[in-house]
Amino acid sequence: MSASSWPDYRAVWRWHFYAGLICIPFVIVLSLTGCVYLFKPQIEAWTERSYNSLNPTQNPLPPSKLIDSALLSFPGSVFAGYELPANNQSAARVILASEKGNQRVYVHPGTAAVLGSIPEDQRIMRLFFRLHGELLMGDRGSNIVETAACWTIVLLLSGVWLWWPRSAKGLAGVLYPRFFAGSRLFWRDLHAVVGLWVTGLALFLLLTGLPWARFWGDYFKTVRQVTGTAVARQDWSNTAERRPENAGKAPAGGEHSGHSGHGSSATRTVGPAPDLTHIDHMVATVAALQLDAPVIVSAPGGRSKKWTGKSDTANRPRRVSVDLDPQSGQISGRQNFSDRHWIDRAVAYGIAAHEGQLFGWANVALGLLTGLSLILLSVSGIIMWWKRRDAGVLGAPKVLAQPQLSGGLLAIILLLGLCFPLFAASLGSVLLLEWLVLRRIPAASHWLGLQSPAAAA
Repeated sequence: MSASSWPDYRAVWRWHFYAGLICIPFVIVLSLTGCVYLFKPQIEAWTERSYNSLNPTQNPLPPSKLIDSALLSFPGSVFAGYELPANNQSAARVILASEKGNQRVYVHPGTAAVLGSIPEDQRIMRLFFRLHGELLMGDRGSNIVETAACWTIVLLLSGVWLWWPRSAKGLAGVLYPRFFAGSRLFWRDLHAVVGLWVTGLALFLLLTGLPWARFWGDYFKTVRQVTGTAVARQDWSNTAERRPENAGKAPAGGEHSGHSGHGSSATRTVGPAPDLTHIDHMVATVAALQLDAPVIVSAPGGRSKKWTGKSDTANRPRRVSVDLDPQSGQISGRQNFSDRHWIDRAVAYGIAAHEGQLFGWANVALGLLTGLSLILLSVSGIIMWWKRRDAGVLGAPKVLAQPQLSGGLLAIILLLGLCFPLFAASLGSVLLLEWLVLRRIPAASHWLGLQSPAAAA
């Protein structure tokens, strides 16, 4: 095989193999946690069932009384937000900020009794969110997940290239697996066919998850600033200290005030307690709008210097946010979804679909199908590798030609590197490691299959 034919089938196979080697553990973890997160509303309703089935309250107490009760139970805390009860059988949720973080306090709407509490960052779906997006490692974990996601994109694209039927006779092994042609061929077909059917959905999930990533999210913001499409405040966050459970930790400071470590449990300076004189009027004003639950009235804090009322529904295109006048309790400004920049609307649609909340149970089913298919791809890839590996080596496809980079391939790599900087950085690191170290160690070179035929001879 001449050098001019590169990249050949075996070269792409090698890339696919190594991308899988890097990605499979992360694909399995992210797929499992993502499948669980699709059922976030149902899981949260079940975990909070004791607070959602109270005796019906005919004459609920005003929010100010419920907030006072919560503050008395947690000395040293300040008010951060009030989540309106979903109905007359639900407890009110009062969010308090302290040096230790945010606390969600459940208060009986009829008696003002504190029924329970939990730190915001310990709610079960917040734990799954952090595991899915950052492996419980803060922004460092987010960078790892982002790198794995970028390589998974390479894995899927190279898989489609390998699947492409060059000499197939019929649809067996192309659109559906051959079930009775032997074990090795069955697993090969299953891997290829499932990969074909799921690639589009998987690419969509990977791309729509990137705005949450620490590095890519900042990169995206920089691009928007350069292109003049940036907004004062976006509706999603990509760093640990700006996520919902941390929203009120630093009411008196700026976006990063008091911050000492991304994603850590570091304490922050809590600002002065907000004036709650007109909180009842503000809550009544927001309640009258009948926004999609959960609806939260928030005190000034962090970057925001205003009282706000907001629908925090997971179906982001239905979110509405209003600014509130603390003196009169009336609305001083409103932002509907249609008022946002088209880029923010596009990202919001993507995130809502990513979380399975855009178009009902069909959205959940597609997300679940994609997650389970990715797990099946990972398992079948491991089985294929186990069956075909040779003793004493890793089992990567052997090099049959000296690499000679083509213009088209170089353009694709540059485009991917431009879109995904962590992919470019990791690719450069891997190439340098291979060329400068691994190829110079005979045992490592042999085990990894890096030797060309001439070198092996």
